[in-house]
Amino acid sequence: MAKPLSVFELTSIVRDTLQNNERLTNVWVSGEVSNFKAHTSGHCYFTLKDERASIRMVMWRNRAASLTFRPADGMKVLARGTISVYERDGNYQLYVDRLEPDGLGSLHLALEQLKQRLAAEGLFGTERKRALPRFPRVVAVLTSPTGAAVRDIVTVMERRWPLTQVLIFPVAVQGAEAAPSIVSALAAVAGYPEIDVVVLGRGGGSLEDLWAFNEERVARAIFTCPVPVVSAVGHETDFTIADLVADLRAPTPSAAALLVVPDRHEVERHLVKLASRMSRDMGRKVSTARQYLDYLSVRLQSVSPASAIARKQQIADSLLLRMQNAVQRRIEVAGSALAQQALRLQAISPLNVLARGYSVTRAGGVVIKSAGKVTLGDILTTTLHSGTVYSVVTGKEEAHEFRANPQGSGGNCS
Repeated sequence: MAKPLSVFELTSIVRDTLQNNERLTNVWVSGEVSNFKAHTSGHCYFTLKDERASIRMVMWRNRAASLTFRPADGMKVLARGTISVYERDGNYQLYVDRLEPDGLGSLHLALEQLKQRLAAEGLFGTERKRALPRFPRVVAVLTSPTGAAVRDIVTVMERRWPLTQVLIFPVAVQGAEAAPSIVSALAAVAGYPEIDVVVLGRGGGSLEDLWAFNEERVARAIFTCPVPVVSAVGHETDFTIADLVADLRAPTPSAAALLVVPDRHEVERHLVKLASRMSRDMGRKVSTARQYLDYLSVRLQSVSPASAIARKQQIADSLLLRMQNAVQRRIEVAGSALAQQALRLQAISPLNVLARGYSVTRAGGVVIKSAGKVTLGDILTTTLHSGTVYSVVTGKEEAHEFRANPQGSGGNCS
């Protein structure tokens, strides 16, 4: 008979066998949480079970500290770890290094837990929301450089207020790289003191697609951003945590552009109203002054000799003339300022660009910026300063593409 093993020796052999099995290292297991206990030491202990089996789970304090949600009994989770044996009891268990919610129900629960915790810290407080500048000089747009969101934002901003410069910060908006990419871009904004507003957005999607906008690190990066942040995730009903932390929430990227920059036509109408109001106010002041002078003239005539009246009348006439001149000068200055504003607006009008010989060519309603965007036989519509030309592509020649700084802004007429 071979020498018998001690209980410790046997369990050690079993432990080593399990730990040296590659299939049991960094293994993912799905199941339902049961008997969850968070020890005062910071370690977490629970059981993961399904319909036919269960296994004990241990998550040490340094791993549990990175949890973004609080596991609860009945929650479905995905656990990753390594199988080993707890020698004292002879039980095998999974030492967990990563734990994630599994399924929409668990995602919603984790999301609600994070919302409650961040709300308690004051990250959603309305008193800390910052107002957007009325006339932003530079707007940073954090989104996918190839998605529809960036095109929508840039198009709307250039149409409404071309004086604003747009800086594109390319970020991933979905997947494992999305959250760190967004956090890094928000940190980079601090290096551009000229930036007035940040727009963070993407098109719509499912809860899983938008999960990066629900991560705690993204929320804290928005909270610490030095300039106001507009969340522009393309969904109408559900709010992400980014929406709640941001200074302003827009339902779509296009809506964010409408909120961030003014409409130049509205500004022009406002300037015209101000000029009209100023003219009316000056007219009323002149009328009041004339009435007062008439009153003084009557008093002088009733209480003074003719010579005194003449002198007073001369003074009054001089004052009237000076007042009229002053009023006229103010009206002229206001008119000159209004004319200058009108010239500036006219200078940036797309029609003036067309008048200098430029044109805009479209295919299917989309502006063509590169010969590579058309194919032979395409029907093109070319808008001139006066009239429209229709043509068919019979040949093309592509020029070397100039690659500008991806953080720059741009809007060119073809």
